[in-house]
Parts: sequence; C-alpha cells; structure tokens
Amino acid sequence: MLEWVTETIYNLGYVGIGFLMFLENLFPPIPSELIMPLAGFVVQQGKMDFTLVVLAGVVGTVLGTLPWYYTGRLLGEKRLTRFCDRYGKWIGISGEDISKATRWFDHHGNKAVLFCRLVPGVRTLISIPAGIGNMELVAFLVYSKIGTTLWVGLLAYAGFILGQNYKVIEGYIDPVSKVVAIVIIGTFLGYVLVKFTRKNATR
Repeated sequence: MLEWVTETIYNLGYVGIGFLMFLENLFPPIPSELIMPLAGFVVQQGKMDFTLVVLAGVVGTVLGTLPWYYTGRLLGEKRLTRFCDRYGKWIGISGEDISKATRWFDHHGNKAVLFCRLVPGVRTLISIPAGIGNMELVAFLVYSKIGTTLWVGLLAYAGFILGQNYKVIEGYIDPVSKVVAIVIIGTFLGYVLVKFTRKNATR
C-alpha cells in the first residue's frame, strides 16, 4: 500500500494526490492518514507547494463523497445496510458502519457532516446518511469542504513537520480521533442541556 501511494504521488503529483483521496472516500481501507502526511513530506522536500497539496486533497475528497451521498439518497438505509452486511467485506464497510454513521447524522444534523470529516471511521460514511436524509447538496458540499480542509490541512502539515517520520502519524490518529469524538459528543450534550434548562426556566 505504502509503495503504491508513494509512486502515485511522485509520478502524478497533485493529480495523484487528488486521485488517491478520491479513492480513499470510495474504499475506506485506503487511508488518508498515509496519503496526506506523505504529501506533506514531499512539500518539505521542496517538490510541491503546500497550498496546492491541500487543494488537491480537498478536491479529491469532496468529489469522492458524492457517490456515497447519491447512493444513500437513491437506495435508503435499509437496502444499504442489507447490502453491506452481505457484500461489505469487499469494500471494508459493514451494515453496522452504516447504522453508526446514520446515528451520528440523526444526533447532530447537518453539522455532523462537518464534524465527522475529522473522525476516522465515520468521516467517509457520513455521506450516506446525509443522502438518506435528503440533505441539500449545496449544504452538504459546504460542510464537507470545511471539515475536509481542516482534516487534510492538519495531516499535510503534520507530514511537513515530521519529515521522514510522517508514517508515525497513522499510529497516533486512532487515540486522537477518540478524543475528537468525545469532544463532539460532549459539546452536543452540553448544547442539549443548556437548551433544556432554558426551556424549563421560561415555564
């Protein structure tokens, strides 16, 4: 995997980064945690421009979200869950993954698309419940772009800073993503609590 990703970036440049990030959204086993830090390392070598690297990653990612968005919109949750339970092993997605992403979307609404772009494991799949929920395409693209820019920029910058040690980023992503998920859930629960308290105070 690493060798193929490396050759694609070095041979195709920005187009290669966009292509890999597009595929990463279609097939989650291809990790952005490897693609973008490597691209950041190439920037450190003086072979690419940081802004263009991030732009390529964002464009590829956002384009890669659309097939899942329209799949969710056209097929619905039940049919997708059944399909992934039967065939999901070939693309690394299970019916439970679909259900988890749907719960995120139900709890957080449209903002879940932004937040989940920062959480590995659901960042790709959140496009499906957005489609299932008939989220407006413009809003979907805007929230996706914001969240994706933060995620891609962070990974590329980490690779730039770490240089040849960029591969260690992949090992740190899992615990960090859990912290991000806890913060997001905590913020949401705090918002609900404040709203509930104010509502009771007005009675």
